[in-house]
Amino acid sequence: MKPAFKASEPVIAPASQAVPGTDDVQVRRRWIILSLLLLITVINFIDRQTLSVLAPVLRQRLHLSNTQYGRVVSVFQFGMMSGEFPMGWVMDNWGVRLGLGGAVLWWSLATAAQSATRSGMQLGLVRYWMGTGESGNYPGGIKTIFRIFGRAERTLAIGIFNTGSMVGATIAPPLVVYLAQRYGFRSAFLVPAALGLFWVPLWIVNVRGTEPRQREHAQTISVRRLLSGSSAWAVMLCRFFIGPVMQFYWYWIPSYLFEARHLTLTQVGFLGWIPFLLGDVGGILGGWCAGLLQRRGLSTYNVRRITMLSSAALCMVSLAVPFLRSAAAAFLAIGLAMLADNFLSANMFGAVTDLFADHAVGRATGLTGVAGGLSGLLFPLLTGFLVDRYSYAPVFVLIAIMPLAGASLLFVVGRRYRSPELSIPAGWLQE
Repeated sequence: MKPAFKASEPVIAPASQAVPGTDDVQVRRRWIILSLLLLITVINFIDRQTLSVLAPVLRQRLHLSNTQYGRVVSVFQFGMMSGEFPMGWVMDNWGVRLGLGGAVLWWSLATAAQSATRSGMQLGLVRYWMGTGESGNYPGGIKTIFRIFGRAERTLAIGIFNTGSMVGATIAPPLVVYLAQRYGFRSAFLVPAALGLFWVPLWIVNVRGTEPRQREHAQTISVRRLLSGSSAWAVMLCRFFIGPVMQFYWYWIPSYLFEARHLTLTQVGFLGWIPFLLGDVGGILGGWCAGLLQRRGLSTYNVRRITMLSSAALCMVSLAVPFLRSAAAAFLAIGLAMLADNFLSANMFGAVTDLFADHAVGRATGLTGVAGGLSGLLFPLLTGFLVDRYSYAPVFVLIAIMPLAGASLLFVVGRRYRSPELSIPAGWLQE
């Protein structure tokens, strides 16, 4: 079957296609834009992590149980889920310059508003608002990378971009604890909000001129058409199972270390960044390995199968965490699991660029975000219930097996990933 659409040529040509004399300028501009995407992802995840790092303080001030805290986390995920596809539509139709800039402005205002909340309900409502904005980060980022990077560099670029989640989560514990103890907990919300507002004009200026003057067929691909193909369901199911795993580490590990491992808030801030540092390594390593295998001539199917199934298997180290007596050993196991999951995530997002064209990438990423938002909405509720009724042990069992389930479903459901002989040209919608 012939591809339904072919993507437009990148506005900033990939290195392999650059015109002599413009190569250095184009390469520099691509990496400046990628640096801005990395920076805003770092800020995005500092915003998200602020709640989890301050959870012991906020739960005491607002009198929240584990179950109630789980509801606050779920409301944020519901906001993410609600905003993912509309944000993807905005990126595809308005472009990433205005779309991503507007999303950052929207969520930064919500981040600042958290400092004024006085109850669990108020906190939940503002977190929902924040989630609707933060859902634009990945549709905007993935679409930008698809447009300006060639196939051989694309997964590495996605890995670097996605590593911002780990960098933000690494920076957040010591930064948030320092701000809270030195200037009060409200400053821990206001400072990241200010960073987001400062980023917006930098993005608007640097991305000017990188998008086509005319949107190509953006409104001709309906949601029904996207959902009629197996590729959409494959990537949605994949993110449904993989997404909540890293979200658990973002939102629950500080509470786990505080409650189950009996670390103080200061110790959490001092040591809590270590597993996230390993996650940083995993994101870049996942993109680099995929690029290396592509340069060696492996098909898209084999690249994704090798990188995703091997990293999903390593995620099962989480099974050991609740049974390790040493806190140091538990930190190491958590770190290895986060390395593997971020390695896996880089290739999961790379799969979206394998299967969808430029004018559909934003909405395709948004659809995966809806699936990830749904599981992210449900899993914190389940986590809060299991922790209150039993312990963290059954939760660690679930997050050990979910990555392998998600990676396997990508290849089982996605018809274009079933054949080992198939090599999918990047930038074609395959159904």
